[in-house]
Amino acid sequence: MGIKLDMVGIVVQDMKKALDFYRVLGFDIPEGANEEPHVEVAQDGVRLAFDTIEVAKGVYGGWEAPVGHRIELAFLCENAAALDALYTKIISHGYESHREPWDAFWGQRYAIVKDPDGNLISLFA
Repeated sequence: MGIKLDMVGIVVQDMKKALDFYRVLGFDIPEGANEEPHVEVAQDGVRLAFDTIEVAKGVYGGWEAPVGHRIELAFLCENAAALDALYTKIISHGYESHREPWDAFWGQRYAIVKDPDGNLISLFA
């Protein structure tokens, strides 16, 4: 059962300010994206995504401003069964669940766990 790093998601308070910064770093992001609630850019097979707080509330089932971190790592699983098996394995090793597997409205199976530092790690298929 393999997994692949697919996306790094960043929750932003102000989409334009965030995108302007990443444009300075060299990402090609259309100016028209400034008003979008969700923006993605791909680079070398990995997507960098930016979400407003409102989108984050929908994905996580709520939102609390983080202390010390603002980035999510998301790992693509082979299929829903592989996701469920990996989630069970992680939890059985004593790691904390943030949100049990569910079928998301956008058509994917999704689950969220916490790493030892409390960072949210998403699994999806």
